[in-house]
Amino acid sequence: MAQRVLIMGAAGRDFHNFNVFFRNNPDYEVVAFTATQIPYIDNRRYPAELAGDRYPAGIPILSEDELERLIIEERIDTAVFSYSDITYDHVMHTSARVMAAGASFMLLGPTQTMLPSPKPVVAICASRTGAGKSQTSRAVVRVLRELGQRVVSVRHPMPYGNLVAQAVQRFATMDDLVKHHVTIEEREEYEPHIMNGGVIYAGVDYERILRQAEAEADVVIWDGGNNDLPFFKPDLWMVVIDPHRADHGLRYFPSEVNLRLADVFIINKVETASFEQIERARELALQLNPDALVIDAASPIFVEESASIRGKRALVIEDGPTLTHGEMKYGAGWVAARRFGASEVIDPKPYAVGSIAETFVKYPETGPILPAMGYSDQQVADLEETIRRTPADVVLIATPIDLRRLIAIDKPALRVRYELQEIGEPTLHQVLGDFLATRG
Repeated sequence: MAQRVLIMGAAGRDFHNFNVFFRNNPDYEVVAFTATQIPYIDNRRYPAELAGDRYPAGIPILSEDELERLIIEERIDTAVFSYSDITYDHVMHTSARVMAAGASFMLLGPTQTMLPSPKPVVAICASRTGAGKSQTSRAVVRVLRELGQRVVSVRHPMPYGNLVAQAVQRFATMDDLVKHHVTIEEREEYEPHIMNGGVIYAGVDYERILRQAEAEADVVIWDGGNNDLPFFKPDLWMVVIDPHRADHGLRYFPSEVNLRLADVFIINKVETASFEQIERARELALQLNPDALVIDAASPIFVEESASIRGKRALVIEDGPTLTHGEMKYGAGWVAARRFGASEVIDPKPYAVGSIAETFVKYPETGPILPAMGYSDQQVADLEETIRRTPADVVLIATPIDLRRLIAIDKPALRVRYELQEIGEPTLHQVLGDFLATRG
């Protein structure tokens, strides 16, 4: 008799695990998904068009708050934990809830879930959300192009809309962002690749995505999300480490797996971290994986009209996931405000409305920074209204995209950008050149 399975996730890894391990496996019957972490994804269904012949009615997606009830009422044999950027304590507390309700607890490993490719795959992962994967991925793409390679990137999933329509998404122009009705969070990841003349895929069915990407690439880039493992089997596995959170690689799932399997560590943000923080990050990583190469890197910031910040009250807007489940209290925007002489960084919490206020309640440790949450039209409207209500003289936009194109900002607003810059040797050019030479 097939085991009755519940898959716990956040609209990404959970769907992938289902597609590659459970969908056509007669030993398991997936009864439901549970959702957490990402707003507006529960109380939906994984559609029949994607679920396959064994699930003609699709599969319900329910709130993780219902975990115990579902296990008991649906006679669940096994609950599969399938999301990332979670403390070890949280993972094991969740396992206790599962087992106390009467089910087994499962974690699927990379060998069971990574898809192979005949094309070289370079994976960029991280020890935590906000370590600097995005600028690293852009730098890797740039270097590979300089080395004469056709490069296609594939992003970790963020399918928050119509899952059937989002099964395979290709982004090569700004019009594609409109066509696919992307959220701010999605746009932040896709738009920089497009602006650099690149092609990036995302979606739900990553085997189909991989086959399409292979058809137009010499090298496939896995552009990771959170601190999750790659969906494709890497030939070169890079892991970005944030020295400001050096020990998080040993405290968050599945960071440590990434660190143990990496070919290359990139210790980022060395320009803002202390020597002690940098060396601690290096020590911890090399203890786990002494054979990995180490690249030291900075992410210098670039601010338009930086002189206009001096003496002003600044509202800083940063990437939403980095500030929320990434647990960063500040980022490049806050650094820019301090560096260029803002008189004050205005805490937006007292002025937040609607879903933005709810975000601050859910993530109370967020610093005096506004997370650019935009999972729905209402959330975007709440973000705009929160900016309007905050008594700032200038708004510093440190998100990967220019929010001024998406929302009306009623105050002077400046972009804060950052790019990866290697410090010393080895460089990305050297590492990637050696990799291509080895591949022939």
